Amino acid sequence: MKVWYMNGAGNDFMVIDARGKDYDFEKLALQLCPITGADGFMAVDYSDKADFKLHFYNSDGTRGEMCGNGARCICRYAYDNGIAGASMVVETDAGLVTGQRLDQDLYRVKLNNPGILDLNRKGDCTYVELGNPGVPHAVKEVPGLRYENKAEYFEMARALRHDPAFPKGANVNLYTWISPEAVRVLTFERGVEDYTLACGTGCGSTAVTLWSQGKLPGGRLIAQNQGGLLVVTIEGENGIVSSIMLEGSTEVDKIYEI
Repeated sequence: MKVWYMNGAGNDFMVIDARGKDYDFEKLALQLCPITGADGFMAVDYSDKADFKLHFYNSDGTRGEMCGNGARCICRYAYDNGIAGASMVVETDAGLVTGQRLDQDLYRVKLNNPGILDLNRKGDCTYVELGNPGVPHAVKEVPGLRYENKAEYFEMARALRHDPAFPKGANVNLYTWISPEAVRVLTFERGVEDYTLACGTGCGSTAVTLWSQGKLPGGRLIAQNQGGLLVVTIEGENGIVSSIMLEGSTEVDKIYEI
């Protein structure tokens, strides 16, 4: 089995081509992710409604609805392996996702529009699901947030991840403004149960929250993550989101023969 170890803005994954294979994906996630300490496992499969299907699993073996950085990486995987062209459609558990190769490393995907957007689900904490069913995210502003102080926020983030206000659990995205169109984001991911270096759907959910609150009039957010920069572009009218585009780098770190 050939396994690609990839990352998008530091969000890292073990990736395989499972087309025509009968694999136990949960078992593979538990087996492969510890090799590199990857955040997740992804498998490409046949689809009757898209160029290919994405199976996504967290490192603990739980299945995830979708992953923004994972989708960008799987688009590069598909292009580099001749599975799809420079523009492609990916079937995910959260719905169809379109992807595009911009250059060798730079990929953009259209995230699912919000299936749920509750700006006051828990006090000043927003709840967002991108897709239907969607990836669950809690978004909370933490003024002055700095990565070197992330241990200070850990218990708060872990408590929010399991809070009853979020029935499916939630990825927790903490942010602080660093310029009028840029934020610093720190994400605690369910299934990883720790901070990750980046979260694409988390940055998308943060951008949706800010746009819906009228704090992102230009519709473009630069999201600084521990692993790198992501750019989210929001389009919509009258408070209704019609498009969420996520753009950033992808890398192939190593290819394993297992």
